[in-house]
Amino acid sequence: MVQDLPIEEENGLPPLRLDAVILEGMTKRGKPCRLIDNTVSAPREELAALLNDLIEQEHFGPSGLSMAGSNTISIGTPQSAHVQLGENIYRMIVVDYAARLETF
Repeated sequence: MVQDLPIEEENGLPPLRLDAVILEGMTKRGKPCRLIDNTVSAPREELAALLNDLIEQEHFGPSGLSMAGSNTISIGTPQSAHVQLGENIYRMIVVDYAARLETF
């Protein structure tokens, strides 16, 4: 579905670009997952390899985190990391069944 305006995202993420590159896959448990390149700059082959690595390492799905010293667990908290694809470094945010690349 094409939209005229950027989508306002939850979890403090920037709006999703209208031309964002989206690759879809399936987790080992049969759930749909996707990798979104919101920078529109990563090579497609490297995006596909990253999506396959994330699936293989089972990074998709709800996760629970607790802050150091906290007695509470937050379900669905975004996980953040940095990845290098080609010569560029990207910020990667994983929320449930979607991983998203943003500029670093």
